[in-house]
Amino acid sequence: MARNVVKKEKNDLVERLVFINRVTKVVKGGKNMSFAAIIVVGDQNGHIGFGNGKAREVPDAVRKASEDARKNMIKVPMKEGRTLHHDITAKFGAGKVVLRSAKSGTGIIAGGPMRAVFEVLGIKDVVAKSLGSVNPHNMIRATFEAFRQMATPKSVAVRRGKTISEVTASRNAVEITKENV
Repeated sequence: MARNVVKKEKNDLVERLVFINRVTKVVKGGKNMSFAAIIVVGDQNGHIGFGNGKAREVPDAVRKASEDARKNMIKVPMKEGRTLHHDITAKFGAGKVVLRSAKSGTGIIAGGPMRAVFEVLGIKDVVAKSLGSVNPHNMIRATFEAFRQMATPKSVAVRRGKTISEVTASRNAVEITKENV
């Protein structure tokens, strides 16, 4: 049961409600119902976090998830402020995601929870595919795992002891040879 609710807070963080699940626990006296919510929070400029919340009422679950998401925010490097630096594959549990950078004007080509993640992150051009699990928890966690593995040309250059132009030049040479083949 996904909803497309977007809130803009006073500190310019955008909240996107990804999923609400009604959970029933059977006990001696009957059934106890509660709600679990997944929320993605971002500033549309490279900072993003996700959180889970569980409570007896939907608004309380959403509030708890929002607080959890704000605590667990990470910085994601973006190329030209619109796409990813490189293609990446990541896995969490049974969920596997493939994220590909795209040229300008492509838009967000992603389904379900991943679309919400990219929208609040501020990525405008990306192609993403979810393989394996369609569970929103696993899809979001796999996407965040991909973000954690993301490397910028600057970080790669520092790690290899080269200049940024040497690292990006070798990438361009590989792309040219792929086109010629």
